[in-house]
Amino acid sequence: MPVELDSTIVRRNADRVHDGRNGKPIVIVGMMGAGKSTVGRRVAHFLGLEFIDSDDEIEIAAGMPIADIFETHGEEEFRAGETRVIARLLRTRQNAIISTGGGAYMDPTTRENIAKHATSVWLKADIDLLFERVSRKNTRPLLHTPDPYGTLKALVDKRYPTYAKAEVTVMSHEASHEQIASEIIAALADHLAPTTKS
Repeated sequence: MPVELDSTIVRRNADRVHDGRNGKPIVIVGMMGAGKSTVGRRVAHFLGLEFIDSDDEIEIAAGMPIADIFETHGEEEFRAGETRVIARLLRTRQNAIISTGGGAYMDPTTRENIAKHATSVWLKADIDLLFERVSRKNTRPLLHTPDPYGTLKALVDKRYPTYAKAEVTVMSHEASHEQIASEIIAALADHLAPTTKS
């Protein structure tokens, strides 16, 4: 049975996030399929902030879809462009929730820029949930391999220790996007504007 959101609590937590944000954007990191964009849009809506998907911005900057960037220029060139685009977004779009591609936070420069100019949230999910979600469409260049599950597992094993450096971690699970978004806002509120427990 779906959990009914308490709008008063969500609003109170949202106010605490605004109080503690200090004009910094909030960046959501994590694996493909974790729900960064879908849930990020809900977080932005609850907080009254702009939502930006860094992958969309990369496609606009490059003038082509990400799959074509990978195919034409290779992953290295894609990652270099990703680093530049995210650095620009952090400088110019402070009142935003920024969702990043799965590999973005692995780049030390991007990680440093996020640590300096934003608050980071890792939307974490277990591998079976990720695989079930990413299997629905064939748009993930990194999974175009003979063993997509094995490839995904290798990426999870490699990336999770780095994602764990994010300031806030929230588990993605089988719940409504609004519910996960409210959990992110509650975790951000506790991180940015902790209340004193008596």
